[in-house]
Amino acid sequence: MYELIITEKPNAAKRIAESLADGKPIREGKDGVYYYKITHGKNDIVVACAVGHLYGLAQKEGKKWNFPVFDIEWTPSFEMSKSSRFTKKYLDQIKKLAKEAKTFTVATDYDVEGEVIGMNVIKHACRQKDAERMKFSTLTKPDIVEAYEQKMKHIDWGQAYAGETRHFLDWYNGINYSRALTSSIKKAGSFKLMSTGRVQGPALKIIVDREKEIRAFKPVPFWQISLDGEIKNSKVEAWHREDKFWEKEKAEKVMAAVKGAKEAKVHNTDKIQFRQQPPVPFDLTTLQTESYRCHHISPKETLQIAQELYTSGLISYPRTSSQQLSDKIGFKKIFSELSRQKEYAALAGELLSKHGLKPNDGKKTDPAHPAIYPTGIAPKEFNQREEKVYDLIVKRFMATFGEVAVRETMTIEIDCKLEIFIAKGTRTVEEGWHRFYRPYVNIEEEELPAVVKGDKVSVKKIKMDAKETQPPKRYTPASIIRELEKRNLGTKATRSEIVDTLFQRGYVDGKSIEATNLGIKTLETLEKHCPKIVDEALTRGFEEDMELIREGKEKPEQVLDKARKAITEIIDDFKKHEKEIGKELLEANIETRDAMSTLGECPKCKEGQLQIRKGKFGAFAACNKYPDCKTTFSLPGNAIIKPAGKMCETCSFPMVLAIKRATKPMEFCLNPKCPTKHVEGEAGREAKAVAKGEVEKECPSCKEGKLVLRGSIYGKFYGCSNYPKCKHTEKLADGPLKEDFEKKDK
Repeated sequence: MYELIITEKPNAAKRIAESLADGKPIREGKDGVYYYKITHGKNDIVVACAVGHLYGLAQKEGKKWNFPVFDIEWTPSFEMSKSSRFTKKYLDQIKKLAKEAKTFTVATDYDVEGEVIGMNVIKHACRQKDAERMKFSTLTKPDIVEAYEQKMKHIDWGQAYAGETRHFLDWYNGINYSRALTSSIKKAGSFKLMSTGRVQGPALKIIVDREKEIRAFKPVPFWQISLDGEIKNSKVEAWHREDKFWEKEKAEKVMAAVKGAKEAKVHNTDKIQFRQQPPVPFDLTTLQTESYRCHHISPKETLQIAQELYTSGLISYPRTSSQQLSDKIGFKKIFSELSRQKEYAALAGELLSKHGLKPNDGKKTDPAHPAIYPTGIAPKEFNQREEKVYDLIVKRFMATFGEVAVRETMTIEIDCKLEIFIAKGTRTVEEGWHRFYRPYVNIEEEELPAVVKGDKVSVKKIKMDAKETQPPKRYTPASIIRELEKRNLGTKATRSEIVDTLFQRGYVDGKSIEATNLGIKTLETLEKHCPKIVDEALTRGFEEDMELIREGKEKPEQVLDKARKAITEIIDDFKKHEKEIGKELLEANIETRDAMSTLGECPKCKEGQLQIRKGKFGAFAACNKYPDCKTTFSLPGNAIIKPAGKMCETCSFPMVLAIKRATKPMEFCLNPKCPTKHVEGEAGREAKAVAKGEVEKECPSCKEGKLVLRGSIYGKFYGCSNYPKCKHTEKLADGPLKEDFEKKDK
């Protein structure tokens, strides 16, 4: 008989076993599913793992497709979808190990999701009513040993019930509303899976409302006047103190007054110093927004990377709302460990020499975990994106302990024929925490020359620019996460997934998130016929209820009963307008599908439209007048293809946008003979020589292969002859050789 410890993932099981074992853990298992036998003191322990959720919610009656439905139960994940069949091996192993266990301990992530995973395994797989609970924020040996030695006697039932209630609410809302939408389209004579949910609907409304605001925006013209001058051999740019002229006549009057001015003088100067406090420690949302700002890594990917860093023992638990750090985590020990890493040695050493280490804590707290921090453990290997996120976390952590930075803003007023122009500059007086957070400090340095009143200014140019007011900015993947948090919609762990779902459903598109026609029409239809589906107040109310459940101040069944009544009322209203809703949604789907697949006019028949099609061998573009017009063009098979929404300025063929993972989207002309793809001059001559074997270029990566001329729809490029062993490529000027197209055309 032994104690069975249940972890959330395989690598967590390995780290916990290695940390608790008195000796070396014994790994057993088969088919890639392992558990660990260890001894800790006088205790025999088996450490086994789940792989995330081993159970999901399903309708009790089976596959009957009706709505509203509320009779659901926890079901093994492998029975619910093909993609989850791999979980059966893990579940079977836990069931087998549970038969010989005398005590049980949950060691999943300490949050509501981890609690639900642990609770379900204990209740349904191990057939137990309760278990002991380990609570830790890092997967380091000291934290794991302390968590084991100071185990909680019970599952955190507040977290478990709150998490379970969230799952029930999400199922109630997501399944019932999505079935209603899909059913309405089916009754309109077509079929398309549609979805909305408890948070998805309000999130879509936020984006659509911003889109409508942008489209309704009417720009207002204004004029600005700038002066380019020189003071003591230093260039300065100054702007008229009026800033924006809303009447052109007033701006022209100023221009007339300063016409021909060659010299001006300093009218006044002013300096103001201000203090910049160090940044607060990272909570998840702030990490996601900074990662997007600094590295253009999406919030969803940032969370995935942070989770990997956590399970590797490199950082603390990332799904936290806290911006506060307790000295219990051992600041000096962490800096001591970081000082052993070459990249951070000097800065960490500087902080170690400080008298008293106190971070600049933020206001946000989390009952389960502190803010995100590095453990100090040196990473063994990284991919490039993991390294970027890790570096950001380490430097943010160090910066929170830095001194206040002092900045100085200088203003110079320039008198040019009695018209006052103002030059502004800002410089750093004391770096403080800035040096710990480089290169991520978001400041601009623009130092002005030291001047006194009366100094002469040589006027080089005075100009008037016509401008317009700009519409509100679209949300980015990072700013929409911040907006959802601000409105208390979703959780820190689910917000990025909700936004991702909106993209998958075709409701939104682009890095600057734009609501598609389908997204706008879907929202308008819901607002018109059943507005409560997208009512954020209703959703926010349930978020508050779940927090009360976690605190033991509300009962789950009361919250679920309230939800069932609200959903039933909404579905009843929906069914009254089902045909009308279906017709409107179907029209929106057809319009969106055509818009997303149509590239432009067929260059051959001039009557049809080139549309993206999928065939046996991948995507291609074809005229929709087939079989009368059989024009086709090949498209890249390893990218998402979208219309660029414009024609080539050189040959008037449609432009296409190719989007590949982790690379910048590429626009290219569909015409393989487009002159923009020709290479001439020195680059062209060199390429022809390489193609004929007259010139050899060594591959700079592997040093073994030679660079050879290769081609793709984007144009010609150099590639290593050792491909696929070596995948080095180089751009070939602007594209392929003209002669190459001519040969291909023949």
